[in-house]
Amino acid sequence: MKLAIKNMVCNRCIMVVENELHKLNLHIKHISLGQVEIEESLTKNESEELAASFSALGFELIDDKRTVLIEQVKHLVLDLIRNQHNDTNLNLSEIISKEIHHDYNYVSSLFSEVEGMTIEKYFISQKIEYVKELLVYDELTLSEIAYQLNYSSVAYLSNQFKKVTGLTPSHFKQIKENKRKPLDNIKD
Repeated sequence: MKLAIKNMVCNRCIMVVENELHKLNLHIKHISLGQVEIEESLTKNESEELAASFSALGFELIDDKRTVLIEQVKHLVLDLIRNQHNDTNLNLSEIISKEIHHDYNYVSSLFSEVEGMTIEKYFISQKIEYVKELLVYDELTLSEIAYQLNYSSVAYLSNQFKKVTGLTPSHFKQIKENKRKPLDNIKD
């Protein structure tokens, strides 16, 4: 049985979901961000129990196909930002169409309707959150961050960062509070 789970955004989330499934004596065939395949078929009561335990941990069991599609887009965006390593020549719409196996216009329209923002704006928000994370770690220069995240220049990264956060990257590094938001709380 395949389960779709909302708000799984990192490897720690996978561990938490995995632990919860083991507590309920469910056997995992495969687990990845937003999806779990288990050996068992769940009864309605078991599904409700699982949904309640996931909810207490900040996750949501989803069965609506539209919501599942949107979660797939979100996970793809996060993966692209964190793992792209400058090797992609395709644009975002081509990547999404190819990986999600749906027409981009349909996916884009659905995403905007449900999330209240475009995929591109979501992509930029997530990218800037990752830039914040990298700035906080202080292991890379702004040039290295720009290169790693496929920005055409440091100036372009700085302008986009300021547009989204209201701060320059250097000013952001100076302040010490409220630097980052949880990934599942990024809206506008």
